[in-house]
Amino acid sequence: MIAMIFLALAAATPSPEAQQLGRKLADTGLLASILPMMKQKEVEEIVGNAKDLSDAEKTALRSTADRVYEEGRERLLTATGNSYAQSLSVEDLKALVAFEGTDAAKRYRAAMPGAIASTMQAVGQMDFKKDVRAAFCEEKGKLCDAK
Repeated sequence: MIAMIFLALAAATPSPEAQQLGRKLADTGLLASILPMMKQKEVEEIVGNAKDLSDAEKTALRSTADRVYEEGRERLLTATGNSYAQSLSVEDLKALVAFEGTDAAKRYRAAMPGAIASTMQAVGQMDFKKDVRAAFCEEKGKLCDAK
């Protein structure tokens, strides 16, 4: 029985190679591409709302934000890499990492943040729950005053 538990745990734990490849893939993925854009927006909002801070304090705030961002980025990308390592074979990970090293993939990643930003600007604010309730209200006459 104990041997079966150890075998199950061993099967559930990705190899070091898979973990390394998963992290490498995470470092080049969508999340890694958009995190800097998200950070910039969030930090500028925090600094913009901090009217009572001096310029030196705003610089210190940005420095704190950089540190917190790097810590969070590390946690997110490590978790993403581990998930890839658990979900994909080493062969798949190698193929995906190889693709991510191509010039086309590099151009795609470079274009991604701008494409996402322009998409969000073109589409505007979206509220899925509100849109579903409005459509259901129109179709069924129910949930018309739900929040």
